[in-house]
Amino acid sequence: MASNTVAWRERVSPNGETALAAFIVVNLELAILWTWLLITNWQFDSLLGMRQVVYPFVWINVGLWALWRTTPAPTTRWRRLLAGALAAVYFFVLAYAGGLVGPATQFSVGPTVSFGPPPGFSPALLYDGDLLKLTLLPYKFVGYLALAYLVYATIIDAAGSAISGVLGLLSCVSCTWPVAASLLSGVLGGGAALTSAAFGYSYDLGVVVFVVTVGLLYWRPTVR
Repeated sequence: MASNTVAWRERVSPNGETALAAFIVVNLELAILWTWLLITNWQFDSLLGMRQVVYPFVWINVGLWALWRTTPAPTTRWRRLLAGALAAVYFFVLAYAGGLVGPATQFSVGPTVSFGPPPGFSPALLYDGDLLKLTLLPYKFVGYLALAYLVYATIIDAAGSAISGVLGLLSCVSCTWPVAASLLSGVLGGGAALTSAAFGYSYDLGVVVFVVTVGLLYWRPTVR
């Protein structure tokens, strides 16, 4: 019990290296955001409207923190390949549900980088070809990549644990939350958040779901 408590504290408490990295990243983001506000003269309708520029950084920072702090357990090459394949499938499901990847439309758009929306939404890579459409928003790309990496680490942990851990992983409903939230966001209009007019509460739901899912996958209570 004591060793489990110490391990939990080590995972929760940031070390000096993590704190320094967080300080640098946050200050860099503040500088980027401040520069963007000065250049665009962006006007906020209300304090709630500020979430348009804050939420993307929540996704990015939580995702980067999870990537920085997560170290998959040592395992066999076969387990790494299996976990990697499953994590890749999970990433592409998230990307499709979240609107990053989709079937091509009737419009043909070559690879374009958009700098119009707030930082975090931009710079966005846009492409609409013969078969595939891409709308790579930085905050979603980093967030989904972090979730996929956490799933990769969770699968490795579960594979090396007791049967109860494997069953716990398979019944981990939280892994499906971001997919459901992304689909709901698209239905309610939040998927078109590149424009301020289509900014609804589905976006708030997506942020909450993302943060909670990262927390659950990072601490992995069903496996640990």
